[in-house]
Amino acid sequence: MAPTASVHPVDEVPPVGQLAAFGLQHVLAMYAGAVAVPLIVGGAMKLSPADLAYLITADLLVCGIATLIQCVGLWRFGVRLPIMQGCTFAAVSPMVLIGTTGGGLPAIYGSVIVAGLAIVLLAPVFGRLLRYFPPLVTGTVILVIGVSLLPVAGNWAAGGVGSADFGEPKNIGLAAFVLVVVLGVQRFAPVFLSRIAVLIGIVVGLAVAVPFGFTDFDGVGDADWVGISTPFHFGAPAFEASAIISMLVVALVTMTETTGDLIAVGELTGREVGPRSLSDGLRADGLSTVLGGVFNTFPYTAYAQNVGLVGMTRVRSRWVVATAGGILVLLGLLPKLGAVVAAVPAPVLGGAGLVMFGTVAASGLRTLAGVDFKDSHNLTVVAVSVAMGVLPVGVPTIYAKFPDWFQTVMNSGISAGCVTAIALNLLFNHLPSKAGSAPQPTALSPVGGERPAGQEAV
Repeated sequence: MAPTASVHPVDEVPPVGQLAAFGLQHVLAMYAGAVAVPLIVGGAMKLSPADLAYLITADLLVCGIATLIQCVGLWRFGVRLPIMQGCTFAAVSPMVLIGTTGGGLPAIYGSVIVAGLAIVLLAPVFGRLLRYFPPLVTGTVILVIGVSLLPVAGNWAAGGVGSADFGEPKNIGLAAFVLVVVLGVQRFAPVFLSRIAVLIGIVVGLAVAVPFGFTDFDGVGDADWVGISTPFHFGAPAFEASAIISMLVVALVTMTETTGDLIAVGELTGREVGPRSLSDGLRADGLSTVLGGVFNTFPYTAYAQNVGLVGMTRVRSRWVVATAGGILVLLGLLPKLGAVVAAVPAPVLGGAGLVMFGTVAASGLRTLAGVDFKDSHNLTVVAVSVAMGVLPVGVPTIYAKFPDWFQTVMNSGISAGCVTAIALNLLFNHLPSKAGSAPQPTALSPVGGERPAGQEAV
């Protein structure tokens, strides 16, 4: 996959075998997170096993379609970067509340459709705000994304939240074994194999897990061969004002998170995300969310774990992730295949996740390395933003007494850190200086943000 003079690495099309291997690696990296949202929401609403299975296959189908729209592009929809789409966790709490207080799934889907349309309409507005995302902000947000995801990998490594053997040494041992395999392949294997180190680690980990009783494939035999999600399977959408308002707050949160992910991927791939491409990416999020409401699933956003995979493997082709989208469509149409992927035990994913999520955090540090920290202003922006981003991760119930709309924004470490970084950057670097202090000269960055004069673009 060496770049050519005429084709940017993002637009290169690897051989079919590499496309399949790299694409499957992306699917395995995000699968657990993708199916978690329908499982949580459906479980809270006490849906039948058949309805839960339907939610999962519908989710995988729309995940694939959303990923294809984002990577391949359709007119002004799609950023055309290697971005994997999946259900956002920011919407879980509001959707559980809507679904369990009388509105049911129709009220959830009505609010999701309205939120998706709102994202489409607001996308150009967010595009114009890109000048407020200089390297100081983007580096901080990327760092927060990685750090806030690490507990997810930790929970997987321990056996998965709610598992009977959570924290058993055998689970930690399996995760550590997968981690060692991933690192060994990345360090000693030929270039192509090192790029699929995560996939190899998961496959080897699964091969070890089966004989030791970590998982079984009983669910594969019970799954249907074909399953097609039809529009409004659970009834016509209901448009309730309270549900719509809470989902609009979620829409703002997911737009903020997606902005950070898109900028991160732009830096990792060497293709700058400008106002127009940011708007196109957010517009694709909105369209996918509308499709989610129609096809019995939930709001969609860019998945940060796959951002880490792009940074780790250095495979920058958007067609690799588009292939992953195609695999997800197949999993959504063929539940038996989905059951095979679902058989991968949580500790195996945990070992791989530690590398991927750590890579995201390290990418943020690399971006921050080009920021001027000569005075304490920029240091304060990073310090407080990271603290606010890590706070709800370390103390999940800290905002439990606050209103629902506040919890929706601040319970996500990513959105809390992003909002804080933007606000503090405005406070310290955009508002007029204090009386008696000499203002720092600034120069516009390539994406319109401000950085001290003479500082190179990251």
